[in-house]
Amino acid sequence: MNERVRAVLVTADETMLVIRRTKPGVPVYWVLPGGGVEASDESREAALHREIHEEIAGKADIVRLLHTLEGEGGRQLFYLARIAKWSFEDRTGPEFSAQGRGEYALEEVPLTVEGIDGIDLKPEEITHVLRGAIADGTLIPDETMA
Repeated sequence: MNERVRAVLVTADETMLVIRRTKPGVPVYWVLPGGGVEASDESREAALHREIHEEIAGKADIVRLLHTLEGEGGRQLFYLARIAKWSFEDRTGPEFSAQGRGEYALEEVPLTVEGIDGIDLKPEEITHVLRGAIADGTLIPDETMA
């Protein structure tokens, strides 16, 4: 089964890092940093650390698994994590140099219902999960847990 890992990366300012995707002929949308689990990855968490390093040259502290989404394309695991440093300019992921992939832009979005509702975050199900976790106060990771 194809597995992908993604991170809800919470900054010290209680914002969330998202990647704005711009492709020709497709409405702008946003995704959480992450990508495919590779056979060489020791674990899903190791895959997530690798992807965060490739996509935003960052290092995150994974707090917990937030949500699992099963679909036709496989399984996506969404983790809640804290991040303090990153450098989008130093990203190294192979997708950034591939022709025809469109543009990738890193943005910080307020970790509020209004912030989440202000972007077209994909997949849609994670938007509902985030809205619910924000509303019930379970989204912001405790500093002592990271």
